[in-house]
Amino acid sequence: MAEDFDDIELSADDGDSGLYEHFRFVADKGQQLLRVDKFLVSRLEKSSRNRIQQAADAGCILVNGKPVKSNYRVKPLDVVSVVMDRPRYELEIIPEDIPLDIVYEDAHLLVVNKPPGLVVHPGHGNYTGTLVNALAWHFRDNPDYDVNDPRMGLVHRIDKDTSGLLVVAKTPDAKTHLGKQFFNKTTRREYVAVVWGVPAPQKGTVTGNIGRNPKDRLQMTVFPDGSEGKHAVTHYEVMEPIGYVSVVRCRLETGRTHQIRVHMKYIGHPLLNDSRYGGDEILRGERTAKYRQFVENCFKICPRQALHARTLGFVHPETGQEMFFESEVPSDMVQMIERWRTYAGG
Repeated sequence: MAEDFDDIELSADDGDSGLYEHFRFVADKGQQLLRVDKFLVSRLEKSSRNRIQQAADAGCILVNGKPVKSNYRVKPLDVVSVVMDRPRYELEIIPEDIPLDIVYEDAHLLVVNKPPGLVVHPGHGNYTGTLVNALAWHFRDNPDYDVNDPRMGLVHRIDKDTSGLLVVAKTPDAKTHLGKQFFNKTTRREYVAVVWGVPAPQKGTVTGNIGRNPKDRLQMTVFPDGSEGKHAVTHYEVMEPIGYVSVVRCRLETGRTHQIRVHMKYIGHPLLNDSRYGGDEILRGERTAKYRQFVENCFKICPRQALHARTLGFVHPETGQEMFFESEVPSDMVQMIERWRTYAGG
């Protein structure tokens, strides 16, 4: 096998990418009732029962597509999966000298401010030039850190064209501890977005299951009846209405793939220049050539979805201290917001 189960990372779906299946077993027709931790410990090389139980606590053990606890009893023909929050690395990670904006670092963890346009994990055609390659370079002289070891590394992710804060675990214990905080929704994560229009009310909560769009597999969508997808909750507040757009603060209660982008579209206010969810069209404003040119210029200034992970808070896995970090909204979003302020003022 490419990696041992004791190496799996115990963080669940964080909001910005889905879960990836790394192992799958189908119980025989004659399978006797057996706890899932015992079922897996006999099938995974060099795995420990304790590690499997930790994985179950973090929601990384699925039976027939649903998370189970370690005392679940496997039945005949059950499909048992082990999932992680990143794809399998098909190739060894090569260190690359890519600049990192490190906000904080100690012996246990590192907090980095990711620029827009940087892919987080290798995969899907992006096997170099990623944040993980940059981390490999940063830790190249640290004998205790192996970037290919999934017991360490990024605990959560954000999309390629989203900027902002990410936490990296430097030890297996830190990875497990931080992963559980994300799974149990005890972390604090706030984003700044620029959206089309002004949401009404200007402060509210969006609740709606999020799942893969059956009509477009590259998109996620809301299933308001709860028939599909995963429970998702986003709290938002308009910080500044600016003419035909507004600056919005979003706080994640859950973490689902593209959650803010999908929820804001669902209530009729897609993120500016979000090409995947229709925000790269002119959805509010005037029908003049001058206005169209103004919007196109704004899109050139900020050539991505206008979304920044500004705030990250968690409990330090070793000291128990509450940690809180903020990063400034990047210049492309700031410049675009200033353009809208000037336009609205005129």
